[in-house]
Amino acid sequence: MFTSLDISTTGMLAQRTRMDVTAGNIAMADVTEDELGRPNPYHRRFTVFQSGSSLGKDVGVQVAGVEEDPSFRLEYEPGHKDAIKEGPSAGYVKYPNIDLAFEYLNGMEAARAYEANIAAFQLSKSMITNAIRLLA
Repeated sequence: MFTSLDISTTGMLAQRTRMDVTAGNIAMADVTEDELGRPNPYHRRFTVFQSGSSLGKDVGVQVAGVEEDPSFRLEYEPGHKDAIKEGPSAGYVKYPNIDLAFEYLNGMEAARAYEANIAAFQLSKSMITNAIRLLA
């Protein structure tokens, strides 16, 4: 009887993680240095889902992990402090390979999926409450 609640709950948790990762990508879209101040762009992150729940049940969805995209994009900015100094890419700066339009869309999609899971949870809760009321 509570399986539908478990499914909706795992969906909400997974979509919340997806929204957090997307927000991080948007916030770090222009970061060209790592935490030590070296020219190393932020790596875009994305969530990987798998079926099942962390409770060992075969229903629902869980986050299998948050992975990094090692790619980057080059922009010609010879005056930038992190510009490549020599070689064929001299004057170019490595930026994270983050498309803001895609990230915004991904965030909106995750938010809508989260809302759909809330609606399913509320409906299941209402059905269970009515069933208990009828049995009492």
